[in-house]
Amino acid sequence: MPKLRKALKASSPSIHFEKQYWSEGKQWVAGVDEVGRGSWAGPLTVAAVVIPRDRRIYKVRDSKMLKEPERELLYDRIIDWVDAWGVGHASEVECDELGMSAAQKLAARRALDATGVDLDHVLIDGNWDFVGGSITKIVKGDAKCLSIAAASVLAKVTRDRLMRAMAEQYPTYFFQDNKGYPCPRHRAALAQVGASVVHRHSWSFMDALPDSGIELRRNQQHLFNERAPV
Repeated sequence: MPKLRKALKASSPSIHFEKQYWSEGKQWVAGVDEVGRGSWAGPLTVAAVVIPRDRRIYKVRDSKMLKEPERELLYDRIIDWVDAWGVGHASEVECDELGMSAAQKLAARRALDATGVDLDHVLIDGNWDFVGGSITKIVKGDAKCLSIAAASVLAKVTRDRLMRAMAEQYPTYFFQDNKGYPCPRHRAALAQVGASVVHRHSWSFMDALPDSGIELRRNQQHLFNERAPV
């Protein structure tokens, strides 16, 4: 990793929340974060991370604070460091058919299951419980809590890679740059040619789009989940 940018040096997440639950005898404490909820295309992605008690790595920050090359470099370091991790997705089809709240719960369940461990407690970024069970909600948790920050990096890098792969198949929409989120070039492409099969067709942005002539539904199993050996 290159030297940490000066703007990030004073914004290090801590293990305060993890230590609290470790002291109560909870062994497997996971941080969870999601990305893609506001995107117009592609999956919603959730990552879960269990950090070790006795080893630290530095320079982990909320993924939104990091540049793409920094996140990519951190991704492998985090995977080599953590005790368990998992990533789960809800596809664009599932986001349409289930609604975003249910899709987020589905992706979270897939991520937690993919850790391969029986979790004792889960730390969630935000103020909405999309996991259930023994949880703690932490507003701005990705900036405050180390395991959530690590999860935010894994979720963001995994989803960005998927969107770059989609960009090769659907170059019109510049997914490699916008990752499926609305931006001028993405909006212009939608206005010109309509939506692709990887867009979320139940969303209101679809209402005024031209007919692309593309079959808007596809037979698709949920996207592969990723799992680390424990």
